[in-house]
Parts: sequence; C-alpha cells; structure tokens
Amino acid sequence: MVNNKITEYVQNHITDFFDYLTFQSISTQNKGIPETTKWLVQQFKELGAEVAETWHDQGANPIVYASFKGNSDKTVLFYNHYDVQPPEPLSEWKSDPFIPTVREGKIFARGICDDKGELISRLTIIKYFMENGGLPVNMKFFVEGSEEIGSPKVDEYVSAHQKELASDVCIWEGGSKDENEDFQITCGLKGVIALDLEVKTATRDIHSSLATYAPNAAWRLVQALNSMKSISGKIEVAGFYDKVQELTPETQAVVDGTSFNTRQAIQNAGILTDKLVSNNHEYDLVNGTTMTINGLSSGYQGAGVKTIIPKSAAAKIDCRLVPDQDPDEIFELIRQHLGQNGFTDIKITKTASVKPFRTNLTDPFIQLTKSVAEEVYQGKVALIPNMAGGGPAYPFYDVLNDPIVMVGIHYAGSGPHAPNENIRVQDFIDGSAYMAKLLTAYGTEK
Repeated sequence: MVNNKITEYVQNHITDFFDYLTFQSISTQNKGIPETTKWLVQQFKELGAEVAETWHDQGANPIVYASFKGNSDKTVLFYNHYDVQPPEPLSEWKSDPFIPTVREGKIFARGICDDKGELISRLTIIKYFMENGGLPVNMKFFVEGSEEIGSPKVDEYVSAHQKELASDVCIWEGGSKDENEDFQITCGLKGVIALDLEVKTATRDIHSSLATYAPNAAWRLVQALNSMKSISGKIEVAGFYDKVQELTPETQAVVDGTSFNTRQAIQNAGILTDKLVSNNHEYDLVNGTTMTINGLSSGYQGAGVKTIIPKSAAAKIDCRLVPDQDPDEIFELIRQHLGQNGFTDIKITKTASVKPFRTNLTDPFIQLTKSVAEEVYQGKVALIPNMAGGGPAYPFYDVLNDPIVMVGIHYAGSGPHAPNENIRVQDFIDGSAYMAKLLTAYGTEK
C-alpha cells in the first residue's frame, strides 16, 4: 500500500509541469533544444537544487545536470532525456501533439511516455518531498538531449564528469506495465549497432531494356542483404553469435517464470499475422539477437510505370545485441562478411552504437525495488533481466559502477514514437507514489 497523502498530492499536481510537454525538442530536426534546457534548469532551481546547469563540453546537445541534498548519505542518480521523436504523421493525431490533452483517463502528448512524462513524475515527487520534510536521499539528474539520435556523446560526458555523477544507484529513464498489466522492473538493456548500406552501379538510372548487361543496384543490395540472414531467421555473419553469454541460473529462472501474452502483443503492435518470428519469446526478448532492415530505398516508387534500372540503392539496418557482444566488433564482422562474399562494392557506415549490459538480479537495490513494488502493486510485478530495446546505459554501469534499474509510469499500449502517444493517469499516480516509497525505503535502509 502507498501513503494516501502522496497519491492525493500527485493527483492534485499532475499538471504542474505540463509546460515541459509543449516544447518541440526534436533532436533529429534540431528544434526547441535551447528553450527546453533553459526551462529544465529553471525548474530544478525552483525546486531547490544545489546545482542546476547545462554541460556543453563534450559536444552534441547539452546535458542538463542537477543535484539535490537529501536527509541520508545515499545518492540516487536519475537518467532522463528531454528530446523527442518528430510527431509525424500529424493527420493521425487526435489532438495537437505538443498540447497535453487529458481524455478517457489518459494523457496524450509527444514525449509523455518517452521520456518527458517520466521526468515530470520525478519532478512532482521532488516537489512533494520538499514540501513535506525534505528528500529522503541525495538526488542527481543527468538529462540528455540526443537520445533519439543515438546518444553520441553520453560515454564522453559520463567519463568527463565522474565526480559530479558519483552515486550509489541509478534509476533509468522509465518503465511500464506489460501486456499482462504486471509492473515491470527491468535491470538491463540490449546493445545496438545501426548502420547504413549503400551501393552505386551507374552514374544515372538506365533504361530497363538494357538489363541484359547493365547491373541493377537494387538487386545488388537485396542480394547482399539476403547473404546475411536466412529465411529461418538465422544471422549468417560468421562469428556473430560467438560472444553471446548463456543466462545465469538466477536469470534463467526469472525468464522461465515469465509469460508472453501473444494475443495482446500482436494487438498492441498492430501485427497483421499470428505467425510470429520465433517460438521462444520469453527467452528471445531477453537474450535473443536480431538483424533488422529498418528501411530500403532505390529507383522509382511513384504512381504508374517508369521502366528503369536504378543507379543506386540504400538500406538502414540495426542489430540488437546481448552480453558480451560488442557493437564495434559486430560492425567489423558484417564488413568482413560483405567482403568475403563478394560485396566489396557495398559501402557500410556506422550510424549508432551502444553496448549491452545486465545488472545482477541479486543486487540489494534490485531486490528492494522488487519488494516495494510487490507491496504497492499487490504482487503484480515482473522482474525483467533486460528489455528488448537499447539505450546508452552502459557507461553508467561500467564507469560509475552503479546498479541500474528501470521503473516508470507507462504501459504496453502507450505507443512511444507513434501518433497519439499516451500514458494512463492512474499509472502516473501509482508510479509516482511507488517512486516516493522506493526512495524513502532506500534512504532508511541499513
């Protein structure tokens, strides 16, 4: 159970920081960044932060850093990001994406789930504590503005600012309830390597009647892609799986205890078939690697007929990786594969790279987050060794030596990155109250 005073406070102050959602802080379009960081620094100062500032020294969009003094010697570091995805297609939104709208028990806005709503929840809790005896722990915030474009400088910022970021534990940007309505406690992230493939076979498009001798860039790229992954889904790049770790007994036991809700997952994703890629979803979501074509472009794609041989073709690919796969090593393996299979004409460019990690599930802080959640959510809790997605958490785990946990306020139907992104009001209230109870428990723990 949670303190009714906290839940009532959160409910009454849920809109206090809604201005944050009106900033169009779209990193991929370089929009709204200065205005957003200025607003954040001001909010942290008004809440009583000892330090609230922006860091620019390592490049990329600035980091907003803030630190608060609490009533114990324990320090919790929060990671969030203030940048969001573009809202397009705008025609599919039922309300303005940058005007937060409450309807049918939900809050709709771009970034309300990923990731502004999570920070709003944490700011609301700070405000509550400051009005009710002070913070139970020291709190620090690392809020970046380039997460949606791959967090290119987070490693450098963490290394350069180890002293300021020194902490005992790290709470990551957020988390959700799953398709079974279980509150998820996630303890790791998959790694990511993203790359572009390009091939050019002519200086201009060619009449398709000359296909008897003229090379076709589109076919060339498709053949290269086909060489890397079989119809069964196996990745055919030599060495790709060599460093995949088997799960520890503790982690395997958690995986064995989970249940994948196929019907709800298909509905939430809008999948048009019930024939999914694998048959071992519980394991693969934790320890399965992937190679995904994100996009293909070549030749004429307009209405009607245009009989050409495309001069060029391009594809975007990402791979999701697990411990101990190194993104840079995987990139080199893909490069070698293309060369060894006769595709030396395919240009390959790395566009994003983050390492995987998994916090030890027996860590005392992980166990505390679980016990508090079981009390607040009446046992409907799922411990997740790592999420299927990636993020720039590795340096916080490796450089700062923090156990990292992801807990938050959204749910399986929140639709991050999609039109009508939303969270449920009750999840915001419950998740905020949970965070307050967790911080209080951690601050008084012996």
